[in-house]
Amino acid sequence: MTFEAALANHDREALIAYPKSELHTHATLGGSRSFVRERTGIDVVPLDRVLASMDEMHEWVSANRIGEAFPGAAGRMLALEATFVQAKDDGVTRLEAGEDVWALTLWNGNALALSQAMREIHERVAPEIEWIAQLGLSRHCPVDALISWTEPLLEAGSYRSIDLYADELAQPIGVFKPIYRTARAKGLRLKAHVGEWGTADDVWQAVEELGLDEVQHGIAAAESPAVMRFLADHQIRLNICPTSNVMLGRVDSIANHPIRTLYDSGVIVTVNTDDVLVFGSSVSEEYIRLYNAGVFSAAELNQIRLNGLTDPVVAR
Repeated sequence: MTFEAALANHDREALIAYPKSELHTHATLGGSRSFVRERTGIDVVPLDRVLASMDEMHEWVSANRIGEAFPGAAGRMLALEATFVQAKDDGVTRLEAGEDVWALTLWNGNALALSQAMREIHERVAPEIEWIAQLGLSRHCPVDALISWTEPLLEAGSYRSIDLYADELAQPIGVFKPIYRTARAKGLRLKAHVGEWGTADDVWQAVEELGLDEVQHGIAAAESPAVMRFLADHQIRLNICPTSNVMLGRVDSIANHPIRTLYDSGVIVTVNTDDVLVFGSSVSEEYIRLYNAGVFSAAELNQIRLNGLTDPVVAR
């Protein structure tokens, strides 16, 4: 059965058998619910109502004891393991996930030990998955602290990408330029969360100031033909999480998701989950939801699937 036929037949198991990417997930929230329940006794029931802000999401995460499931350094490695299990169970063959740079403080500053622990989990749980080890930066952290944590992790040499996340308005995008210059020099692929809550102009500014290769979310770009043209011309990929955008109130429905507008404008898009434990939708289920809502044809979704299995060459 082809990927297209599996979609048309609503055959989730057949979809799982096809190679897929997951390029936008957070390891502390991206794990298998059944694995987390078995290992911690905490059953995280996915979000069942639309929220209005990231603050509301953080409150929900706290109320559902997700932080209690992954305490300390060992807990965060368990979260990463859960993310590998989730990816493996869903037929993901290319996974981008990693660790927040501040977690170095849980390892007494030992970047090599942290990096080795992550590699060992990959090799033990899902060596068949192409793993893109990612460094995460929180906009809420002082830049000096981010630099002090990032430098030894970059020296450890295990990471292939870097991502900036959290409140888009916490600090001006330009303050992170020194970190991104260093990451570029080390050969990392540069990403940032932008345009989830901000504007189309914010997306353009972030790509230019940080030299981004990819954008996490970026859905606000659909508000501007000029920004979409810029992204398309420069081959900047948007790694989009449709269910997350709906459940956080950024889009009113899957059927009206701007991923269609972006795709029609020539922007490279992929389909991802953001946080499986929160939103309860696997990558395969995201494809099914987009198909059932009539957003894309099966052939178009197959092309989107293929978009995530290799990286576009950014035109600079």
